[in-house]
Order: sequence, then structure tokens, then C-alpha cells
Amino acid sequence: MFRFAKGIALPILFAALALGSAAAQPAIQPTADITQVPAAAQPSAHFDADAATEAYLSLIPAAAKARSDAYFEGGYWLILWDFLYASAVSLLLLNLRWSAKMRDLAERVTRFTWLRDALYWVQYLLAVTVLGFPLEFYENYVREHKYGLATQSFGPWMGDEGKALLINLLMGAIATLLLLAIVRKRRQSWWIWGALGAIFMTVVAIAIGPVYLQPIFNKITRLNDPRITGPILRMAHANGIPTNDVYQIDASRQTTRMSANVSGFASTMRITLNDNLLRRGSPEEIQAVMGHEMGHYVMNHIPKSILFISAVTVIFFAGLRWALSWTLARWGTHWGIRGITDPAVLPLVFLLGGIFFFVLTPVMNTQVRTQEKEADMFGLNAARQPDGFAQAAIHLAEYRKMRPGPVEEWIFFDHPSGYNRIHSAMVWKGENLELFSPKPVQAEAH
Repeated sequence: MFRFAKGIALPILFAALALGSAAAQPAIQPTADITQVPAAAQPSAHFDADAATEAYLSLIPAAAKARSDAYFEGGYWLILWDFLYASAVSLLLLNLRWSAKMRDLAERVTRFTWLRDALYWVQYLLAVTVLGFPLEFYENYVREHKYGLATQSFGPWMGDEGKALLINLLMGAIATLLLLAIVRKRRQSWWIWGALGAIFMTVVAIAIGPVYLQPIFNKITRLNDPRITGPILRMAHANGIPTNDVYQIDASRQTTRMSANVSGFASTMRITLNDNLLRRGSPEEIQAVMGHEMGHYVMNHIPKSILFISAVTVIFFAGLRWALSWTLARWGTHWGIRGITDPAVLPLVFLLGGIFFFVLTPVMNTQVRTQEKEADMFGLNAARQPDGFAQAAIHLAEYRKMRPGPVEEWIFFDHPSGYNRIHSAMVWKGENLELFSPKPVQAEAH
């Protein structure tokens, strides 16, 4: 797993600003050929993992390092600004009673409770989408172009935003109907059944994502190049992975990033690499990356992640029960909210959820980072391509900081740092030098 304001004034305004601030810059590439193993990383009797790691890191130009560090460190602030901005939107909807007015409008339109809930959700999502558009536009369009990571012009980017909005309208409406129905039916134990309902919907989303949702944004096709698929499928079969297909995705229509992923589970499981990796990665790098992705499957990371998310969801709903009771008793009348069965409570639920998951950021990142480390080690043992793994880490350095401090990595990194990944690969190589050293020629007996 290498993530409404008035009319159309905001989109037009920010599109105009983009012409002056979002001109795409090409990603800075290493000046050296990273497919060539540096001298210090060559197998020898004096091989040193630390020196080999530094040799690979030296392939990254200082300008490229400074640029990727600035991009990644800016993301730290965006975590804070995303939280504060979303909280401000929720408080605006509550304190100006816009949420209550949206509920009242839904009640005037229909007498059916389920339809009222759906109409409220449509209004709510459209409201937060427009109010959140300035930050969304800066974060995912202007900033991505500024650092040379985006390839879409404004029109196609807005098209993808529109598709995501439609998906969220449908799936969010279903979730709203289900959860509010649970609250109304189970007044005392709603938090238990609500958590179970949320977990169920999470599992469904993970299952249908690669087959039904991802193709809405990208074209996914079987990869038919035997020079690429042959080593990958041999590695998959050697590790008990029941697949005869490798997929590729046309991610280059949106980004310059190289990546691959394992998604779905059971019959919807897919191992996919993007076309940027195919175009820019060496065969050794591709095998190293795919070995990592196979590690996620073999080590059951998707089921384990679902169990972890389930535990977090239950804890959140337990806390939500208490937090809603306290906040509604104190401010519910001021906000025009009638109780927990009122759809107008939704901005408060998202506000409390935002606080919960913001505080939990290091915990969530650590859970993912731990699995990524496990997949790294599996991939090294499966693919036996430590230099390819180092090449992949250097490519990821185009948008990831390579040398964070330990506390910085614990809080902000959901993958091991580039330095740690290259160092792990070189340690592995040092313990398996016989795989890379020339075999001595034995004299033929006469």
C-alpha cells in the first residue's frame, strides 16, 4: 500500500487564481542513474550497510531533497488546518442553525422519515463541499501542481471531484439512513449497534472499492507484458497467492507518483501497479515493490486492519454516546437540535469525530507504519531485490521526507521513512551477500 456558497463563484475564482499559482513543475529527478548500484553498495568482503545507505541517499540532489522535505513538512500543517477548517465548518452549521434549517426544509418536502434523512444528507454534503472547496482546491490542486506531482488540468480535476461527490451522495445517504434508523430503534444501545453498522459499511466499501469504485476514476487493465508479469506471478505462486493476473492503472492521468497497492479481499483482491511505476521503474524495482504488496496479502494485513479499525470504531461510538449527551444538554436548544434522532445532529457528530481522530493521528499512523514495515521485510525476502527496493525508496523521496527525527516519524509517518527503508534493504543485503557475489569458477577435473 506503497490516501456551497453562492452559485459557481468560488470554483471560478479559484480557477482564475490557479492560472497564476499552479503552473506545473516537473518533479526533480536524481542526477545519477539510480539503477546503477553505487560503489559502496556493491557486494564485497567489506560491505557496510550504513555506508551503502549513505551512498544511495547521496544520489538525491540537494535541491530535490529540500523540495520534498518542504512538501512533506507542509503536510504536517495541513493535518492541523484540515482539522481546524472542518471543525469551523461544523460549528458554523450548528451556531447559525443552518443544520436545523436543512432539517426543516426536508420535513416540509416529505412526510417520510427515511426520505427526510436522505434529503438532509444531500443538503449537508453540498454545504460542506462548497464551504470546504477553498482548502480542497489549494491542497489537492494548487499545491500538487506547485510541487510537480499533478498532471491534471482544472477541468479534469473538477470532473474527478464531481464523481467523488456523487459517490459520497449515494453512499453517505445509505449510511445516514442506516445509522439514524439504528438510533431510533435502539435508544439505549444505539452506540453498540451503530458501531457494528459502521464496521459493516467499512467492510463493504473495502470489498467493492477495487472492482466498482476505482474504475470510475481510472482505467484498470490486465498487464500482459510477460517480461514484467512473469517474475511477479512466479513470486506470487511461490508464496501461495492464488492469482494469475497482474493489473495496471493509468494513474499518470492524475499524478506523477509511482505506487502499487493490494486492495479488496477474498474474490475482489487485486494487486495493482500504476503506469508511472511501469514507465520509470527498473525490473528490479518493480519486483521489489510487488513483493512488498504481496506481503500485505500473505500477512493478512487487510483483515487485521479491519479488526483494528473495528476496535477504534467501537471506542469512538462509546465515547460519542457520552459526548453527544453532554453537548446536546448544554447547547442542543441553541443549535435547534431535538435530540440524537434528529438528522440535524450530523455536524456535531462529524465535529466530535474530527476531534477524536485528530488526537488519534499518531496511533493510526503507527498501525499502518507497522504493517508497512512487515510488508517491507516480506518483500525483501520474497523478491530478493534490495537494490530495487532502494531505488523505489529514492523515487518515493520525490514527495516524502527521507530523514525525519524519531518523534517526527512516530507522529506523522504512515510508512517507514526513506532512510529506514533503504537501511533495512542494505542490512538484508549484507546478510545475504552470497546472492550477489560472483560464484567462484571451479577447475574442471581431468
